[in-house]
Amino acid sequence: MEETSTVHDPALPSAPTTPPTPPVPLDALLAREDLGLRRIAGPAGPGLVVHGAHTSELADPSPYLLGGELLLSAGVHIPPGAGPEYFDAYVSRVVAAGGAALGFGVAPVHDTVPGALVEACGTHGLPLLEVPPRTTFSGVARAVWQLMARARLAELRRVAEAQQSLAAAAARPDPVPSVLRQLARRLDGTAVLYGPEGARLAAAGRDQGAEVRAALADLAGVVGTRAAGTASDTVAGTRLAAYALGAGRGFVLGVAAPRRDPGDHTIASVAAVLLSLLTGEHQSGTGAARSAALVRLLLGASPEAVTPLLGQDRWRVVHARPDGQAPDSVAASALGAALGSALVDLAGEVVRVLVPADRAPEALPGWTLGVSADVAPRDWPAADTQAARALSRARATRTPLVRHGARPALADLVPAADARAHARTLLAPVAGTPALTDTLRTWLSLHGSWDRTAVALSVHRNTVRQRIARCAALLEADLDDPDVRMELWFVLRHT
Repeated sequence: MEETSTVHDPALPSAPTTPPTPPVPLDALLAREDLGLRRIAGPAGPGLVVHGAHTSELADPSPYLLGGELLLSAGVHIPPGAGPEYFDAYVSRVVAAGGAALGFGVAPVHDTVPGALVEACGTHGLPLLEVPPRTTFSGVARAVWQLMARARLAELRRVAEAQQSLAAAAARPDPVPSVLRQLARRLDGTAVLYGPEGARLAAAGRDQGAEVRAALADLAGVVGTRAAGTASDTVAGTRLAAYALGAGRGFVLGVAAPRRDPGDHTIASVAAVLLSLLTGEHQSGTGAARSAALVRLLLGASPEAVTPLLGQDRWRVVHARPDGQAPDSVAASALGAALGSALVDLAGEVVRVLVPADRAPEALPGWTLGVSADVAPRDWPAADTQAARALSRARATRTPLVRHGARPALADLVPAADARAHARTLLAPVAGTPALTDTLRTWLSLHGSWDRTAVALSVHRNTVRQRIARCAALLEADLDDPDVRMELWFVLRHT
């Protein structure tokens, strides 16, 4: 197997990441006649894409690159008489930071692109574009964002149409084969349903060869041994993905496609939710047991009395918020399937999931999670509070998942109502301006780092400085005082 995705270990170094935006093919920019860009060095091909445009005249712009950018420069940073060593070091830093391409403006500093820069870009495999004098860097950046907006709109339309067609397929008399056929058509690949023992129960789409079939079955076997989750791989140029359908039931959806577009994961996830329902719990009786437990609770039974119907004695509560738009019922169901539980509550912008304690939730792409300690049913309300606090901590620290610690915190000694009242009073001068409170929370969570806060909020570092200065003035507080910072962090957790 050529490339296998695994759960990331924070202790290991990670490659530069790219923002979650639709990529723009470099060829699409070069095709814009109004820009007049010309490739003069580096590789070419339809697989080269950029995720944004960034202008910098620093000799080392790498600290300010997220990865995937078209870096624009007029060469102001180039010292007089710079030799090949300078350009080689400059290009190598850009490549190491994940820069996708370099655009060099031939005016007003340089009349031509330095030959040593052309040679360095060719050596390091960095596409080099010549930006003519009549083209501004802001015009190039605007063109990138225009192309991204068009790509995002097209992808959203494609995903919406796929969701509708999958839902219609699930309503047919032969729902499982229909969903698989529709998924294979939408992804231009193969969709396979595997049973609990790894048996190939149903398939749709074109056969992609014995090697791909075997690799997809192996990947499904890996996912089938987990409580829930997904895995991906690339074999013989074919993109593979496997999705566990529910918790502990062993059904797996496998997908093989020649490419992986931004919306493919969303489309496959919708199919996985539908197939999870279709292969569902009503066949094993657990759905009926869950309904019986709910009825007994509504009729006055205690949580301890209905727990035997659910088959578990210990539980965790998970609070989750998506990183993008507010969740809908499909997203909530997909989250429950990923966490291995059908006990899902969509409450505004937060999804709450009751998860058996033996299934420790892991971080999920696109979600921020807060997880309670494992508790007995009588402590479900306390676990709900723990999960809410853990989610607040995760969002404040920009951490994908935070678990409630067993050690009591000092903040737990203050009644929640008193803490909220104090927070409202102290933060009243800035409460009406969400940009100020969000910036203050992020800045405090990142230990007062201007640059990291600017990256987290996608604003300029000077904007961060101005907002923090405004907060200090409105709150009449010295934000360099650690006692002040501690109190503000405490109250921000209760807003």
